[in-house]
Amino acid sequence: MTMKLPLRSLLGAAATAALAVSVPAVLATSSAASAQSQQSDLTSAITALRAISTMRADFVQADPRGNRVKGVITLKRPGRIRFQYEKGVPMLIVSDGAALTFIDYQVRQVQRWPIKNSPLGALLDPNRDVMQYGKLVASNNSQVVSVEVRDRKHPEYGVITMVFVRKPGAPGGMELASWATLDAQNTRTIVTLTNQQYGMAVSDSTFRFNDPRGTAKR
Repeated sequence: MTMKLPLRSLLGAAATAALAVSVPAVLATSSAASAQSQQSDLTSAITALRAISTMRADFVQADPRGNRVKGVITLKRPGRIRFQYEKGVPMLIVSDGAALTFIDYQVRQVQRWPIKNSPLGALLDPNRDVMQYGKLVASNNSQVVSVEVRDRKHPEYGVITMVFVRKPGAPGGMELASWATLDAQNTRTIVTLTNQQYGMAVSDSTFRFNDPRGTAKR
């Protein structure tokens, strides 16, 4: 089945602006840990994020209307990501390190956004200070660390909440399991990852695309 999923649905359009986001069951709010423990967990999560050089994983994307679509995500830090949707979904999202590009092959449309203006900047932008803009979200599961990132001076950038699960074999000892975004228009999107693989060789050509407006590869 072909689904029409605008970029603002996936990226949260500026992705997360007032986090009333319900993320997978791992995000239950409960009593907060001590300030020292929170700082330690925040530091560990950011260290784990920065420790990812390359990653490939299956993903499921869901929106508030219950629409779900699957695909494969490929990440290469700094700055590169590819959302390859399942067969029948004529769309692609790619970041080449400078900008996020949304390609809709059905209508032959291409749109670009600077990484820094996207909630995914917390994942991709090497200049984004996650420690400065991030805070821990309380959880009643000691194996889960959830980090909310927002720049209050730029609410148009949106908010992203990244969920990490402690896993010894993952980079930095934590595995990025999911994220939730909510943009300035209150568009909510949840992306859940499975079958994560790390450290594989990924060619830069992975983050190019066939431009539907012509024959050139971008």
